[in-house]
Amino acid sequence: MKLRGWMIGTLMLGASVPLALAQSDMRSPSSSSSEQYVPRLGDIMSGVQARHVKLWFAGKAQNWGLAEFELRQLKAGLTEAALLYSGIPVTNVTTLDGPLTDVSDAISAKDGRKFAKAMSGLTDGCNGCHQSMGRGFIAIRIPTQQQPFGNQQFAPQR
Repeated sequence: MKLRGWMIGTLMLGASVPLALAQSDMRSPSSSSSEQYVPRLGDIMSGVQARHVKLWFAGKAQNWGLAEFELRQLKAGLTEAALLYSGIPVTNVTTLDGPLTDVSDAISAKDGRKFAKAMSGLTDGCNGCHQSMGRGFIAIRIPTQQQPFGNQQFAPQR
């Protein structure tokens, strides 16, 4: 019985080490405690992409509460990117206002057809931003499968 307790304790200690190391890597050793961690733009946008997938499937399933939640999270991610990265032109952010409003209106109306059309407009807006930033190779699409990154085209655009 004592051996089992030691084994469980050792496993718990071993499991906590990677978490502690990951947290310690969030700041460089020379940074002061007043500096805040700023996520990389790619990490923020990966979160936005995940929200895009979840938003699509929530709307497709007519889970309007979840769709509304995912839309709020997607907007928050885009806002965070714009605030933290001054290299993103303001016009790129404001161009998405219309498509985001259209998605929100479709969710409020609980209208699946309107939602699909609005999501197409939002997706086009995402790709337009990527192209204007010289990142046209990041092509987003309406998800085709319920799997991670089912909404990204990995083949080069022609």
